[in-house]
Amino acid sequence: MSAEASGVEPLWTPSDERVAATRLAAFMADLGVPDYPALHRLSVEDPATFWRHGWDFCGVVGDPGDVVVEPGDRLRTTRFFPEARLNAAETLLARGDDAPAMLFEGEAGDERQLSWAELRRLVASYQQLLLDAGVTTGDRVAAMMANTPDIYAVMLAATGLGAVFSSVSPDFGVDGVVDRFGQIEPVVLVASDGYWYGGRWFACGEKLEQIAGRIPSLRSVVVVPYGDELRGPLDSELVIGPEALAGVDPGPVRYERLPFDHPWYVLYSSGTTGKPKCIVHRAGGVLLKHLVEQQLHCDVRRGDRVFYFTTAGWMMWNWLASALGSGATLVLYDGSPFHPGPARLFDLVARTRATLMGISAKFIDACAKEGLRPAGTHDLGSLRTMCSTGSPLVPEGFEYVYRHVDPDLHLASISGGTDLCGCLVAGDPTSPVRAGEIQRPGLGLDIQVLDDAGTPLGPGQQGELVCANPFPSIPLRFWDDPGDERFDAAYFERFPGRWHQGDFAEWTGAGGMIIHGRSDATLNPGGVRIGTAEIYRQVDAIPQVLESLVIGQQWDGDTRVVLFVRLAPGAILDDELRDTIRARIRTGATPRHVPAVIVTVDDLPRTRSGKLTELAVRDVVHGRPVKNAEALANPEALELFRDLPELRP
Repeated sequence: MSAEASGVEPLWTPSDERVAATRLAAFMADLGVPDYPALHRLSVEDPATFWRHGWDFCGVVGDPGDVVVEPGDRLRTTRFFPEARLNAAETLLARGDDAPAMLFEGEAGDERQLSWAELRRLVASYQQLLLDAGVTTGDRVAAMMANTPDIYAVMLAATGLGAVFSSVSPDFGVDGVVDRFGQIEPVVLVASDGYWYGGRWFACGEKLEQIAGRIPSLRSVVVVPYGDELRGPLDSELVIGPEALAGVDPGPVRYERLPFDHPWYVLYSSGTTGKPKCIVHRAGGVLLKHLVEQQLHCDVRRGDRVFYFTTAGWMMWNWLASALGSGATLVLYDGSPFHPGPARLFDLVARTRATLMGISAKFIDACAKEGLRPAGTHDLGSLRTMCSTGSPLVPEGFEYVYRHVDPDLHLASISGGTDLCGCLVAGDPTSPVRAGEIQRPGLGLDIQVLDDAGTPLGPGQQGELVCANPFPSIPLRFWDDPGDERFDAAYFERFPGRWHQGDFAEWTGAGGMIIHGRSDATLNPGGVRIGTAEIYRQVDAIPQVLESLVIGQQWDGDTRVVLFVRLAPGAILDDELRDTIRARIRTGATPRHVPAVIVTVDDLPRTRSGKLTELAVRDVVHGRPVKNAEALANPEALELFRDLPELRP
């Protein structure tokens, strides 16, 4: 559909030369299809052809077997590559030369570079430590580590042996770590001795001793120094220090080739409404999905430099690790993205000549609020792609990037989640970018928007986002879920025969998508469902407001909209500012979106990946317990929402 028919003019359109140079264009030429819509149709209608060519084109190492798709009686029982034998680490370590595989920078100035050959040697050393601890196929290896090269090496070492890997960031509290790792019973825990954040050093020794004492399955704890030497050795008989790694004679990396559906990762639900669910992800499915997303949706090429701001507690860490499989160099950062100043990540991108920069929508909003103008202060000429995820990117965020970061950038707003360890909707480097829109449904995914009765909706109609066909990275199961009862209830109960994880969305006239937020966080004043993203878009444009959070509060037999705002220094929430906020929402959205109550707070609770937690605030306001505040980076902020006089009956 044309730009005129969509109603939204493109902010960016790739040149013919740029389109021709993309990995996606080469893939389409191989299959004889003219454009993305035609390729998407083929990927849904003929999944065997699409995924088999994806295996070869993206460079998966292993034996795919003769069968690509083995249909099941349900969406989740369909099997992809049932005869395949592979090991994901073998694909990720396919390169072994002296070019850089990883470029690391820490907040406090630590720097480290590993070539592909050096990375292989480090992986082999960690692998020998795991073998000495008796790790074998199917065992769990857990990591509580900073985002340094070592955690990638630990993952690759475990993966090569066929062990199942799971990680959290080192800022998790004791209960948060035990709630996660305690369920999967790891035999080895690898941990950083501490980490830097916001100019402060946080030692992990005392915390690690408590964790080790509460997970009885552990045979050993390997403590890895963040910098050049270990800080604060632990008083535990389980601990293996860094000197053990230095004394290892590694030999070559071992790769146990296993079935496509062998478990690779265990990831965790956010946990803000209950004990975290342990999501078991299959190796072949996640690997293939990531490589397709990176090479086709994000145009990642061999020799590129890929940066994503993430911690090991977010699925984008797993996504970033897979870029090794495309022969790309990983650019790693650990610490605060705003220390010592708001331009820190742009400094990193310019210095390392990154080709892909991945950040959250909230980071883009914060840069705009700070008045950053990287286009005039930084050499970003290497950058071809910017990915944004974590929450919906509002149109003003798109406009900020093209006006003040780079006018010739492919801005790929993407959305998916921990549940599938990948994207449901994503970018298309061969097509225009329009403000506020995610460009395309993901390749291989039959994405639909449904009303409450399960009827597909057309452009401009808001409903539930689902996938109506099988795809390789549907999780295997939840850990400790007999009969898959919780698994089926989480994804297939609401709309039988379709994958549903709770996003509220609409198609655009151009074939793109707008995500309006989580459907369990949608508002329902007067019985009309509205998304929260429309409110955030309007409020975040007001200079006095740094950030905001909105919930629906049960009130007099109905639901009323309550808006919480965190204000800029010196700003006051007086009647004039309240009127400004309400007027902006009324004219920019609809009268239904206008909050009944506006309250100022000093902080807003967020998960460790930076997402604001509407559901946790809603529970506090209604006097319900937040069952796992350990999932929050700042759980103390929840206290600000208890017994607010503005919300009392």
